[in-house]
Amino acid sequence: MFSFFKSKPPADPAAAAPDVSSPAAASPEPKPGWAQRLKQGLAKTRDKLGGQLASLFGAGRKIDAELYEELETILLTADIGVDATQALLDALQKKVRRENLTEASQLQNALKDALVDLLAPLQAPLDVTPHKPFILMLAGVNGAGKTTTIGKLARLYQSQGLSVLLAAGDTFRAAAREQLQVWGERNGVTVVSQDKGDSAAVIFDAIAAARARNIDVVLADTAGRLPTQLHLMEEIKKVKRVIEKAIPGAPHEILLVLDANTGQNAVAQVKAFDDALGVTGLALTKLDGTAKGGAIAAIAHACSTRSRPIPVRYIGVGEGLDDLRPFDARDFVEAVFAA
Repeated sequence: MFSFFKSKPPADPAAAAPDVSSPAAASPEPKPGWAQRLKQGLAKTRDKLGGQLASLFGAGRKIDAELYEELETILLTADIGVDATQALLDALQKKVRRENLTEASQLQNALKDALVDLLAPLQAPLDVTPHKPFILMLAGVNGAGKTTTIGKLARLYQSQGLSVLLAAGDTFRAAAREQLQVWGERNGVTVVSQDKGDSAAVIFDAIAAARARNIDVVLADTAGRLPTQLHLMEEIKKVKRVIEKAIPGAPHEILLVLDANTGQNAVAQVKAFDDALGVTGLALTKLDGTAKGGAIAAIAHACSTRSRPIPVRYIGVGEGLDDLRPFDARDFVEAVFAA
C-alpha cells in the first residue's frame, strides 16, 4: 500500500519567538556565507594538498626536473589520478616554456589556472524549470549520500520558490524510507513511500501525485547498488523505463551521487552508471570528510575524454541543509589554495 507522508507545517514563528528583552535572547551570529563554508569544508584537502604545494613552491626554489617529480607525487597522493596528473604537468610545462618561467613560486598560480581549466568544462548548473514536474532521479552506491542529498536539494529548490515532492524509491531498506521521511519533515514536503514492493511503482505513483498537485520538482530516490551487481543494475534500468512511460522524455536529470572519499573508485562508478543509465549530472558529497578532494580532478579528466562530458552539478561540504551548492570551478580551486 502506498502512503503519502505529509510533514507537519512549521509552528507559528510568532508563538515561538524569544523574549528579546532577555539577555539570553541575544541575536545569534550570522551564518557564514557559502564561500566561507566552502573554505571550511575543504580544510582537510587544503591542509593536505595546499600545504604541501605551498612548501614545494617556496621562495627561492628553481623550476627543475626534481620539482616536477615532487609535484607529481603530491598530486597523485591527493587522488588526482595518473591521467589527470599528467595532463596538469603537461599544461604547466607548456606554460613554463611559453612564458620562460624559472621560479618555483611562479608555478602556484599556473597550477591554479590549470586546475580551473580542467574543472571548468564540468561547471554547468542544473536548471529544473523547463519541465513541470521536473523529474530528477538519483543513483549511486550504498553510503554515497543519496538520501541526504535529496533532503538538501529539496531545501535548495524550495529556497528558489519551487514546490517539491519526494519519492522513497529505495524500497530495499526500511531505514532509507524513514530517513527520507525525516528529511521531508524538516523541509515540510510530501514523501510518497511504500512499506515494501517495487521501486518503479513507488516512483510512478509519486509522479502521478506530482502532476495532480502541480508540483514543480520530483526527487526520486533509488536503492544503492554496486556497479558489479548486474541484476540490480537491470532493476534500476527498469525504474528509468517506467519513468519514461509516465512522462515521455523523463527523467529530465539522472544525478549520480559520488562519495569523495572513494577516490579513484568514483571514476569507475561514473563509467558503470553512465553505461547503464546515461547519467546527466554528478553530485560530489562528503568533501569535508576527505583529505583527498583531488578526486574531483580525476573525475573531470575522465569525463573530458568521453564523447559526452558529464557535469558536476553540486558539491557537498557539510551536514547542514545549506551545505550543498552548485559547483563552481574557480571557487573550488580558490578554496583549496586559500591561506
